[in-house]
Amino acid sequence: MVAIENGSSFTGATRYVLDEELANIVNISMALEMPLLLKGEPGTGKTMLAHAIAENLQMPLIVLNVKSSMKLVDALYQYDTLTRLNDSRFSDSGRDVSNIEEYIRMGKIGQAFTAEKRTVLLIDEIDKADTDFQDDMLDVLDQMEFDIIEIDKTKAARNRPVIIITSNAKKDLSDPFLGRCNFHHIAFPDPKMMRKIIRVHFPSLDTDLMENAIETFYGLRDVDAIEKRPATRELINWIRALDADPDFKPKKLVKGKVPFLGVLFKKSQDYGRVLQHTERRRLF
Repeated sequence: MVAIENGSSFTGATRYVLDEELANIVNISMALEMPLLLKGEPGTGKTMLAHAIAENLQMPLIVLNVKSSMKLVDALYQYDTLTRLNDSRFSDSGRDVSNIEEYIRMGKIGQAFTAEKRTVLLIDEIDKADTDFQDDMLDVLDQMEFDIIEIDKTKAARNRPVIIITSNAKKDLSDPFLGRCNFHHIAFPDPKMMRKIIRVHFPSLDTDLMENAIETFYGLRDVDAIEKRPATRELINWIRALDADPDFKPKKLVKGKVPFLGVLFKKSQDYGRVLQHTERRRLF
């Protein structure tokens, strides 16, 4: 595992199973002070990685949930004109309405820049934003400063945050954006890795239940024409449901009886296809 000179190497977290390749790219990104772009299907742990880094390195976590309509300035700061207008009408606010700086509120990136302690900044689902937002945001993150136009001041970062950016690959990212990030694709866990993940969440889980649940889970993910395949979080919730049912016996899964399908499949067509698949299994 790559070590960072100041000793702040990421080594995993209590509820996050980490492979060596991912640990290395996280630590290299911190050492080079570069954003780390994560891709992978939903449920592979992209977002949770930022939480794990913050826990392991004892850093505050700031999350910017990107929206399609978001402007970069919203992520940097907001000028609260409405409050200033109200304060100008009522003299009991205790504020100097001529001082515009009192009405500047930091957005998520601004909060990461102004924090007294180094933070982990998670920029979640960057592919929802347009190309201009993406490229302009990386300009700010490269320079570690931005201008507040209303007060003609430049806000520079106190500490460079650890930057984790996630994408569900719904929209292509620009070449300049990709060129300024490190990249890692988080593959969906294979059964061996999934067993480790399940053991982290359920240390005392019955082995028969775990093995039958995992085998059935991967079988259901392979059913033809499924639009939204269940992810790790669905498996964890499904096992929680199975374990909580006093009448459930793991061998039922082997016989094709799959309870609580609605925990795994959330779309009507997927649910119907999988239900037909399990019914056919029970006939043979």
